[in-house]
Amino acid sequence: MSAYNAYTDQELVALLKQDDQLAFTVIYERHWRLIYAHVYKMLKDEDEAKDVVQDLFSSIWINTASLPEQGSLTAYLYTASRNKVLNLIRHNKYRNDYLSSLADFEQEMSNATIEQLDEQDLLAAINLEIEKLPPRMREVFEMSRKQHMSNKEIAARLGTSEETVKKQVHNSLKAIRGGLKGSAGAAFMMLMYLR
Repeated sequence: MSAYNAYTDQELVALLKQDDQLAFTVIYERHWRLIYAHVYKMLKDEDEAKDVVQDLFSSIWINTASLPEQGSLTAYLYTASRNKVLNLIRHNKYRNDYLSSLADFEQEMSNATIEQLDEQDLLAAINLEIEKLPPRMREVFEMSRKQHMSNKEIAARLGTSEETVKKQVHNSLKAIRGGLKGSAGAAFMMLMYLR
C-alpha cells in the first residue's frame, strides 16, 4: 500500500476506475479529513457531517465513472460534498416547513375529536381518498409521500417540470383534505400518515 501513497490523485482515479480497492482506500485516507472539515464548517453538526462524507465516498465507490480523470480530485470532492450539503439543507427545510405546518394544524383541533377516531378507519379513509385521485396525480403524490422523492427527482423521472410536480402534490393534498373535511382529526391523521 505504501507504493499507492506515492501515486497522484489522477493515477489513483485511473486505478479506481479499474475497481482497485487499494486506490479507493488511499483516496479516502488522503481526502476525508479535509472534506469532513469542509462539510462540518457548513453544517456545524458532527454526525450529519460524518454522514455526508460517508455518503460522498460511498457514491464515489459506486459511481467511479463520474470521477474526473483530469483536473483536481480535491476540487471535485469539495464541489460534490457542497452539493450533498445543499441537498441535505433543502431536505431539512422541507421537513421543518412540514413539521411547522403540522404543529399549526394540530393546534386547531380538539383533543376529544382526535381521541374518538379509530386509526385503522382513518388509514382506510386516507387510502380511499388517494385511490380517488386521477392516475397521474396519484403517481406523483405516491412518489412524493411514499417514496420520499424530491420534486426534482419526480420531474426527471416523469419528464415534466418541477412546477408541475409541485402543483400536482398540492392539488393531491387539497383533494385528500377535501375528502376528509368532515373530521379535523381525520385531516390531522392524514398529515401524520403522509409525512
